[in-house]
Amino acid sequence: MEILTGVIKKSLFIILPAAAASAFFEWKKLPLGIIAGGALGILNLQGLVRSVEGLIGSKKATAKIIFLSMTRLFILFTAIFILIWLKIINILGMLFGFTVVVLLILYEGMKTSKSK
Repeated sequence: MEILTGVIKKSLFIILPAAAASAFFEWKKLPLGIIAGGALGILNLQGLVRSVEGLIGSKKATAKIIFLSMTRLFILFTAIFILIWLKIINILGMLFGFTVVVLLILYEGMKTSKSK
């Protein structure tokens, strides 16, 4: 849980200023893409945390967790597809926001593993 809060705080600290700075470029959809990519990354991380916490509690929860993981992945891909298909966001901005969250997950995970 400490990884989740650390990733959320650091992601907001990086993504929001990056989106504000990108608003000065000629791309109109870049700031929204950065925010959407970061938000989808954080929501996916929260879903992963819930799945892992559910896995720890019981032995027969594997089928339920697999179903929920596949459902979460389907919803994530559907949201990304709709945002790109309707041309609401910039793809590179969304990739940047999602990458920031993934890198922060790796950083927080390494930091937590070193402290324990």
